[in-house]
Amino acid sequence: MNDRIPVRAVETLDPRRPVRLTPAQAGGPIHTRGFRGRFRNLRLLGAGALMLLFFATAWLNWNGRQAVLWDLQGRQFHIFGATFWPQDFVLLSALLIICAFGLFAITVFAGRVWCGYACPQSVWTWMFMWAEKVSEGDRGQRLKLDAAPWSAAKLARRTAKHGLWLGIALATAVTFVGYFMPIRPLLADLAGLRLDSASAFWVAFFTAATYLNAGWLREKVCRDMCPYSRFQSVMFDRDTLAIAYDATRGEPRGARRKDSDAQAQGLGDCVDCTLCVQVCPTGIDIRDGLQLECIGCAACIDACDSVMDKLGYARGLVRYGSEAELAGERTRLLRPRLVGYAAALLLMIGAFAWALAARPLVSLDVTRDRGLFRENAAGQIENIYSLKVINKTQAPQRYLIALTDSDGLALQGPGELRLAAGEIRDVPVSVARLVEDGKGSARPLYFEVVPLDAPEGRVVTDSTFIAPAR
Repeated sequence: MNDRIPVRAVETLDPRRPVRLTPAQAGGPIHTRGFRGRFRNLRLLGAGALMLLFFATAWLNWNGRQAVLWDLQGRQFHIFGATFWPQDFVLLSALLIICAFGLFAITVFAGRVWCGYACPQSVWTWMFMWAEKVSEGDRGQRLKLDAAPWSAAKLARRTAKHGLWLGIALATAVTFVGYFMPIRPLLADLAGLRLDSASAFWVAFFTAATYLNAGWLREKVCRDMCPYSRFQSVMFDRDTLAIAYDATRGEPRGARRKDSDAQAQGLGDCVDCTLCVQVCPTGIDIRDGLQLECIGCAACIDACDSVMDKLGYARGLVRYGSEAELAGERTRLLRPRLVGYAAALLLMIGAFAWALAARPLVSLDVTRDRGLFRENAAGQIENIYSLKVINKTQAPQRYLIALTDSDGLALQGPGELRLAAGEIRDVPVSVARLVEDGKGSARPLYFEVVPLDAPEGRVVTDSTFIAPAR
């Protein structure tokens, strides 16, 4: 038996084409080149809107308090006119599931557009790259600065860069922590160096995390730490729109004069300028095909289109395209997987909206006293209960406390209750058996709390009445 592995001859590398390592392959720092284009403008518009939402929302007030606040001490989440309690956190779980399905649907349709346009890691990385450009210059100047020996000028530029990075990181950390404790007192305490140890720790922690992630780790977070980069490729199909290089049109690549006849020289449209590599924030060459490091930011499309415009060629050598399109087939926008995700997403959004609208604005928990029962002065069997009533609204409310569907039992205690906005009160009550019905042991009973201003928002909680067997 011949166990040798068959060997076949392969094409040798073209000696005229130098072997280049991409910045990602070289392993050094990635310095991106400045560029312009429609996708850059779209990304700046989206990132600007998200950053405005993040930094400005923390400063909005609503009815005399911070509009959006996770009050950990009070165990409440305020979002404008609504207050959510721990009992409502199932809605948060549902919202996270909806976001996950939304991400899946977007990925199936258009790849990693979330990563390129809206992911906080990408948005903050672009902002740190802007600070780098402001303090150290464009790509060529930064490369020269890296190679230059240390001097006063180099130290000043590096100090300016890291100062900007730390300033952005600190603003980010204060804003983020400000969603969990009131931001105005937090900022005043920070300015006066009066922060308590817990607040100081979290501000320092998120400052360091932002500084490291967006300043130093950057593409390593997207490539090695983010799980989405690992599983997103299994969600692609032949019709998924992803950033791709049209090798049929671009190859063989090579430099040429603007007025030369590339076809006569046997060249494709790619001039091998490597601008697509120089603008890539993860340092890859999109011409090598689909790679997990690609975050779908479309910087390479803008760079390539600018070169095509200068040469008078058609745009789209690098573009959003599907595998089917590049193979000369028709891209199917509506396909079973995408329709399934969209249908599930719409169904979950509808269910979430219904659950949000039907959410009770009063909470009632009932605890029966550990003693079995007692006999009162009238000779009736009596059980003791503690009712925990929560006003989950942002306004004072009046409530009626009663028994429902509990024949032969009478509630003895306050019939009406007044609670301030967000107030929690424990109300002791007793329930007496009015008539000897011959039934012993345990029987169910039902407590009801009815908001007098909105009777349709009543809540009912069951418990048990214990009586002796006779």
